[in-house]
Amino acid sequence: MNRLAKVILSASRKGNLTNIGLASTLARSMSSGGLSKYNFESLAVTSPQEFIYKVEVNRPEKRNAMNKTFWREMVECFNTIATDEDCRVVLLTGAGKTFSAGIDLQDNAELMQGAIPGSTDLDVSRIAYKLRSKIKEYQESFFVIEKCPKPVIAAVQGACLGGGLCMISGCDIRLCTEDAWFQIKETELGLAADVGVLQWLPKKTSNDSLLRELCFTARKFDSSEAKELGLISRLYPDQEAMMGGAMELAATIASKSPVAMQGTKVNLNYSRDHTVAESFEYIATWNAAHLQTEDLAKAVMASMTKSKAEFSKL
Repeated sequence: MNRLAKVILSASRKGNLTNIGLASTLARSMSSGGLSKYNFESLAVTSPQEFIYKVEVNRPEKRNAMNKTFWREMVECFNTIATDEDCRVVLLTGAGKTFSAGIDLQDNAELMQGAIPGSTDLDVSRIAYKLRSKIKEYQESFFVIEKCPKPVIAAVQGACLGGGLCMISGCDIRLCTEDAWFQIKETELGLAADVGVLQWLPKKTSNDSLLRELCFTARKFDSSEAKELGLISRLYPDQEAMMGGAMELAATIASKSPVAMQGTKVNLNYSRDHTVAESFEYIATWNAAHLQTEDLAKAVMASMTKSKAEFSKL
């Protein structure tokens, strides 16, 4: 008898079958204390269901424009989520009728003009070094979404412009309402987008010609064109339907082994940026460790007994 079969048999004898009510009981008993570390000005973090975190850009009065506080808090938020064992999947949304109007031009005026406070007496090279450092800080605000090992689902309603589109480019799955619209606005403002859209979308979308047209012209495009581009995978008639669909999708992901989910995201990202041969080597090394997880036996047993597996926190 192989090791996997022994583990399954042992678990069966011990009566470790699925407790159907466990997930709902834990969800009801979950205290808000676990979310106390997510105390932000520009973001609202909640847990609508066990193992699902909802991160909401929370500046509806400014159409969720991204001020300096937002850029800093995104890094803190997703770095914390990355190691939070109570979270297995993230739902990223925007408060109100607009997902995001992009960068707050007023609050980031100096940066948008290529200026660094206190740099008036510096030469161009020294200003460039300081400006590059600031750009890297802003890039990290969205790069943390990809580096977070938990799957991140973007749910977009209304307008999604500039920085908003860059932000969802870093997400794993992107959903939107039928009335949502998008704009890669940076060329209209006199710059090349530098926080994600030009870096991710050539690798994540399926229509290179359309992508380049949208980047070069900065024209608005609707949800159907976003789906044609490969930016969006599902359209919903309204925001309520979208959030319902997003929650259902998140719940399905959260019910799976967190070892399997995080390993799948890490390896999808690695394979995208490496050769097939390199990716085979990477997953072989990865699974040499993670095939030893108890989750494998639990998942197989649940499949055999047509029950729901309960996985330990990770």
